Amino acid sequence: MAKKLIPYATQWVDEDDIAAVVAALGSSNLTQGPRVLEFEEKMAAYCGAKYAVAVNSGTSALHLACLAAGISFGDEVITSPITFVASANCVLYCGAKPVFADVQEDIINIDSDEVRKKIGPKTKALIPVHFSGNPCEMEKINALAKENKLLVIEDASHALGAKYQGQMIGSGQFSDLTVFSFHAVKHIAIGEGGMVLTNNKDLYEKLLLYRSHGITRDRKDLNNYEGDWFYEMHSLGYNFRLTDIQSALGISQLNKLDAFVDRRKEISRRYHEAFADFQKVKVLVETDGAESSYHLFVILVEDRKTVFYKLREAGIMVNVHYLPIYLQPYYRQLGYLPGLCPVAEGYYKKTLSLPMYPKLSDQEVDFVIDTVKDILLKERMA
Repeated sequence: MAKKLIPYATQWVDEDDIAAVVAALGSSNLTQGPRVLEFEEKMAAYCGAKYAVAVNSGTSALHLACLAAGISFGDEVITSPITFVASANCVLYCGAKPVFADVQEDIINIDSDEVRKKIGPKTKALIPVHFSGNPCEMEKINALAKENKLLVIEDASHALGAKYQGQMIGSGQFSDLTVFSFHAVKHIAIGEGGMVLTNNKDLYEKLLLYRSHGITRDRKDLNNYEGDWFYEMHSLGYNFRLTDIQSALGISQLNKLDAFVDRRKEISRRYHEAFADFQKVKVLVETDGAESSYHLFVILVEDRKTVFYKLREAGIMVNVHYLPIYLQPYYRQLGYLPGLCPVAEGYYKKTLSLPMYPKLSDQEVDFVIDTVKDILLKERMA
């Protein structure tokens, strides 16, 4: 019999989700229909924001946010090195330069003191990343932004359902724009998809324009209205639209989000308790005043490579998040060098992401914990 594999993450799709998608398939709108708007309105209401714009991926959401923020050639944008490459690529898409600030040692979110050191005359915006679902020190970051007249784009791709100072991430209390991802391994899964939230009407209208080819049908914005069929292209936009099919799934998934997050927190508590006094494993801590929604559960171990393969041999499909972006070959070609963010590089050498998803059973969590301890307690690993 084949060994049962425990992935590091997987989606939860049930009969309600399937029924919602089937209903969308039977409707007259497969795309650009009422379910997109409904998904946007429900996401905005959940997070406490005024406006939301749904797009076809989290990467598109980041790109769209940068476009709306006016990031362009000659600008610099400060972000974290410990994140998926899209958090920096979105800056390159706009012709600007990503600047990487090192992370906090025990939290692995961008360090506001390091951000301050990197702010210069070309800095246009900050993109703090809520790594693993744990919110950054947004009050400090927002204060830096206001002091230097910068925009703040929260990359909350990992952090749907998280809170900071009692407010939902996405409320916009400490930022201009917030970006979410609905990739299959995220808190709610629609295959691919993303959303940008904001409380700024001007930014909202730019997001709508750039999402769909830079085209508007709004009569008040047209230069030369000819009839109800008429539209005009006012900027160079993109086709970042989300479908009604995916939106139907998103609406259904959103109904279960609180339960999903509660289960993630429960699993995290079991991991924390298991490794609290186990000296061969270090776990990350939450930001003061924050409640993580635990997209990932990260541990730090010595001899990471050996532990990685032994866990996979046991059927536990651990993963690694992330190689610092500036060490990727493409970024090295752009001139970024090792040593830029020492804390991030030290973290990368030791990090492992354990299984973390709502479907994970208590028995599977226990198996993961016991296997990690067993591997690390072997005499050859001492």
